[in-house]
Amino acid sequence: MASPNSKSKILSPNALKKVLSRKRNVVFTNGCFDLLHAGHVTYLEKAKSFGSTLVIAVNSDESVQLLKGPTRPINPLADRMRVLAALECVDYVTWFKEETPRELIIKLKPNLLVKGGDYKPSEVAGYNEIKAWGGRTRIVKLLPGRSTTSILSKSR
Repeated sequence: MASPNSKSKILSPNALKKVLSRKRNVVFTNGCFDLLHAGHVTYLEKAKSFGSTLVIAVNSDESVQLLKGPTRPINPLADRMRVLAALECVDYVTWFKEETPRELIIKLKPNLLVKGGDYKPSEVAGYNEIKAWGGRTRIVKLLPGRSTTSILSKSR
């Protein structure tokens, strides 16, 4: 069941910038989070373990379409953010409209950038910017066989 205050975790980028200016050890991650699954939850719990405040930036519907094609997202942005905000490990949820969250990362200035998958840290959007102010980037291995794409394929 969602906590009664989970909606209050969803903030605009500008409102979130103000809140984060008073926080330390901010961990930032991003993604589409179209159909939340065990792989997402495991990844987000691991990301939270790296700091005291976990921020998730969610791709807008238009951004998801650019990345995944015209049949995505399955769930609209407001729904995707609402589900993420209900997770205990998540402190704040915001959104971005661009293909990558680079500009949002510059605005929020987190201490740690976390991304899931087989990336090298230097391949992650925002890597150079976060490194410039002394932050770090970490890659978290994903659970094998857990992806929205595979779930959608099975359902067809």
